[in-house]
Amino acid sequence: MKPITFSSHIDHLPKLKLHHITVPAEIVDKVGGIGTRLMCSVNGNKAFHAGMVALGGGAAYITVNKKRMKKYGIKKGDEVEATIELDNSKYGMEMPEELEALLEQDDEGAHRFEMLTPGKQRYIIHYVSQVKSSQKKIDRAIMLINNLKALPEDEFDFRKLLGLPPRDS
Repeated sequence: MKPITFSSHIDHLPKLKLHHITVPAEIVDKVGGIGTRLMCSVNGNKAFHAGMVALGGGAAYITVNKKRMKKYGIKKGDEVEATIELDNSKYGMEMPEELEALLEQDDEGAHRFEMLTPGKQRYIIHYVSQVKSSQKKIDRAIMLINNLKALPEDEFDFRKLLGLPPRDS
């Protein structure tokens, strides 16, 4: 698929507390529908990994976080030029070197990671990527993969993955 460029605007979903770009229904259909992983560029800035979420009437939205909006100099209501193309990366986002190295060394951890749904894999990748320090990325990767290996294979619990106690009933 060739990149598709279209005009849109920055809107806000108050219930979800997020800003987004609206993708018209005809473009949603061209790129493969809701849930398709994409690379998205706004106003010619560096492309970021994204996914389309249903907005209604066949349209979709792509989330644009506050940090990215500030970096791009855009705000709610601004008209933007968006360019999207299919994301051909393995996980739908950039894998941190620290997590990749750990998975290369830990066969059981890699096996358990690969058994997860793509969304759960992205959650782990994102959680490791959130910190700047390489040592903290290593620490988070080790903690998450060790906690993942401690879970029964047929059970996934985000709180246990993060090493948190169960919620009080």
